[in-house]
Amino acid sequence: MFYNENVDTFEKMRLLQSEMRLEVAEDVSLPGSPLTNSLPDVPSFCPADFPISTATLPNGKKIPLLKSLLTSACERNCHYCPFRMGRDFRRITFKPEELAKAVVDLTTRGVIQGAFLSSGIAGGGLRTQDRLLATAEILRKKYQYQGYLHLKIMPGAEYDQVVAAMQLADRVSINLEGPNTQRLQALAPQKIFFDELLEPLRWIEKIRQTLPPWQGWKSHWPSSTTQFVVGAVGESDLELLSVTAWLYQKVRLGRAYFSGFSPTSDTPFEDRPACSPWREHRLYQASFLLRDYGFDVEDLPFTREGYLPLETDPKLAWAQTHLIHKPVEINRAEAKELLRVPGIGPKTAQAILSARRNQRIKSEDDLKRLGVPINRAAPFLLVNGRLLQHQLRLW
Repeated sequence: MFYNENVDTFEKMRLLQSEMRLEVAEDVSLPGSPLTNSLPDVPSFCPADFPISTATLPNGKKIPLLKSLLTSACERNCHYCPFRMGRDFRRITFKPEELAKAVVDLTTRGVIQGAFLSSGIAGGGLRTQDRLLATAEILRKKYQYQGYLHLKIMPGAEYDQVVAAMQLADRVSINLEGPNTQRLQALAPQKIFFDELLEPLRWIEKIRQTLPPWQGWKSHWPSSTTQFVVGAVGESDLELLSVTAWLYQKVRLGRAYFSGFSPTSDTPFEDRPACSPWREHRLYQASFLLRDYGFDVEDLPFTREGYLPLETDPKLAWAQTHLIHKPVEINRAEAKELLRVPGIGPKTAQAILSARRNQRIKSEDDLKRLGVPINRAAPFLLVNGRLLQHQLRLW
């Protein structure tokens, strides 16, 4: 293995940065915008294009996160990927000790508060997973690293390796890339959808269900995520969201990430068009409806071809069809009904229910105090049987 021993560690990370956009990990999603990430200031001792991103953790906290690969060398030939074996570019490889020390150094200097570690597949999935685990073990055991750590599970990893990763990480993930075998074969013909990718996600949930939590990192098992490549091989939003809903229900997936396809030179897909960032954004919105708002796939406003409309928030589209002539009474609605109203999320719904235990909600000012965005919610709400006066101004 070529270790680039004459290249500075931070320079290696800079060289990796241009393609780390493909590895989505805890990236911030901005409501109402297709943009997905904002970058903190890069310290003077690092190159200007250093791979640090602002990340939102499962608990909602935002931190600066390092995203890095152990190696950009890969033996797979995925048709869309800049790291594919047949592509001619400079490969970068870290030794586990080198990458672990860099994470610790950056954390000590206050540059980062966590790291996302992935890798190209070099020497098989098992060997690559062993090197990722070695990096994490050095961090946790040698350096007593307490920062946030997200570890990627490699295609072909074994069950015991998944257990080991879950004992070291705050979050683990494995990328399905496509929503089914057919789409995956078009994207990555050397990968096996069920055996290499879906099965480890099932193992993660099996481990959480069968092994005691104290065996996990900080005495609890990590959350899990996956990622799909969107727009490269003709998959529909219905395909993507159907498997996403299954993953939320059956393996308690923490989050699905949707990485809009962007063509890369010297790959088989270099001439295919990029995915619209608004398609990516609508998929995220619909995914959250499935995970947090009690929506089913059948509730989503797909076109006949199985796509979400780009011009409309899917929750708003549902409300315009189902609530505009049957608004929700704010003083009687249950949580699941409140969550169907545009602008009302889980925290606001609970605030409304708590306020109603003390007194009835009577006015627009009451709603504002509870955090209800009147401009979005008014057309779909009744207060004591009446539409808000704000409703008339809206129309």
